[in-house]
Amino acid sequence: MSDVIIRKAVQEDCASMLDLIKELAEYEKALHEVTVTLDQFTEDGFGKSPVWGAFVAELNGGIVGISLYYDRYSTWKGRRLYLEDLVVTEKMRGKQIGKLLFDATLEHGKSNEYSGMVFQVLNWNEPAINFYKKYSPKFDDEWLNVSIEFKN
Repeated sequence: MSDVIIRKAVQEDCASMLDLIKELAEYEKALHEVTVTLDQFTEDGFGKSPVWGAFVAELNGGIVGISLYYDRYSTWKGRRLYLEDLVVTEKMRGKQIGKLLFDATLEHGKSNEYSGMVFQVLNWNEPAINFYKKYSPKFDDEWLNVSIEFKN
């Protein structure tokens, strides 16, 4: 896909990025779990204290993929890059766009001296698992995911 441009996300990309996040949530049968508003999402990425960064894949002026990440800290390993979402719109999957985004994110982590990158993948998402296996990752079967929701 020589026409695809991988670049850092800008504020004007947020609506398209949120659409892709919702597309992923729908694929994961959890669209009802997406509660972030566009205003909150934009503020969190481009406001006074941004907490996330992202790369986008652009094709013909439209966003067809994203890689959204943020800083994480390990008391054992130091600074880690956390990949929150790697999403390519369904009609563009299988065209190496995910690889371009993933590689850009890996390079960002290496060039900014993170000690590594961590992420999650659903145990039933075989296409994603097979994609990540190409990078020789360490899959962890000891730790459980835990979250606590705060009601505002």
